[in-house]
Amino acid sequence: MAPRRKVIITCAVTGAIHTPSMSEYLPVTASQIAEAAIGAAEAGAAVVHLHARDPRDGRPDQSPEAFDPFLKVIKQRSDCVVNITTGGAPTMTIQDRLRPADTWKPELASLNMGSMNFGLFPMLARFDAQLRHQWERDYLGNKGILFRNTFEDIEHILTTLSAHGTRFEFECYDTAHLYNLKHFLDAGLVKGPLFIQTVFGLMGGIGAHYDDVMHMKRTADRLFGDQYRWSVLGAGKNQLPVAAISAALGGHVRVGLEDSLWAGPGKLAQTNAEQVAAARQIIEGLGLDIATPDEARELLDLKGADVVGF
Repeated sequence: MAPRRKVIITCAVTGAIHTPSMSEYLPVTASQIAEAAIGAAEAGAAVVHLHARDPRDGRPDQSPEAFDPFLKVIKQRSDCVVNITTGGAPTMTIQDRLRPADTWKPELASLNMGSMNFGLFPMLARFDAQLRHQWERDYLGNKGILFRNTFEDIEHILTTLSAHGTRFEFECYDTAHLYNLKHFLDAGLVKGPLFIQTVFGLMGGIGAHYDDVMHMKRTADRLFGDQYRWSVLGAGKNQLPVAAISAALGGHVRVGLEDSLWAGPGKLAQTNAEQVAAARQIIEGLGLDIATPDEARELLDLKGADVVGF
């Protein structure tokens, strides 16, 4: 009897897209981020994808010092794989975005595979009346955000973090990002197994229709064959439908309050663990098993939690 397939659940617990006025449940302080990550891991997430925030007003904070308190707590209380963002917020410089992962040398770091328009402004109309901080209004209302990740930027991140043994969650928001990744594979700057996170439903990237999901998977299959592990991220209401498609087709899934604030139509998710549990229900309903952290490490060829910098 063949072993049941293992599905990696990644949980992105706070991110830099949503702002604290949108949901009282969005983790902001170091203790809240730590508890959110540990709760997600206990619910079944093998990987936690981490950003930091300024505890005073919730704005994104990409200083290494902001990550320090919750990284140590998570490591003490969980064996989950820690993934540190190099995305930070789209308004930050590449130097600022790289600093936490370069300092703390995690097993995984996220890496956006190209420059793109980043359209957060549709959320302003929905949330404007409840925004408590001016920075939220300025941030969400900015129609000029260009998330910069040039070939030079990507190469700099790859070479800097690969020297620490860190591997990558390659975030691909459109077809061109897959071709960009193929360039770096052919150049020998990355090696398999590639952990490819295809992102659906964010304005500026590909949509979240079934055809969009299948197009990205077909393209990745053609470019990378058996050299990659496929995972999906559906923004907002697309989170669980896109996760279900991936799980059914042999992929992995990412959930979390970074990507969606919701637990259903008009219902805010109260914890990241709630979203992990919903994804787990889909996966196990398909007759599949969730991967443990150590199984995720094996699937992704990670260096192990004993050789990180925290």
